[in-house]
Amino acid sequence: MTILSVLLGIIGGQEIIIIAIIILLLFGGKKIPELMRGLGKGVGEFKKGKSEILDDFDEVRGKTDPSKPGNYSEPK
Repeated sequence: MTILSVLLGIIGGQEIIIIAIIILLLFGGKKIPELMRGLGKGVGEFKKGKSEILDDFDEVRGKTDPSKPGNYSEPK
């Protein structure tokens, strides 16, 4: 059982609607798109940083050619 299925079992449709109304009252209709845009940029930066770190680890382990980013070769 995944965490998502557990959360969906606990939080129903009525609860989601109540949470959405509370968020709308707290932040207002004009601020929500700005908040979501900022959240999206944050997630994008996190994924970019994660992939850069994984690429660095692969280079250190010798799985990639550092002179050609994105080209993977088998370790010798």
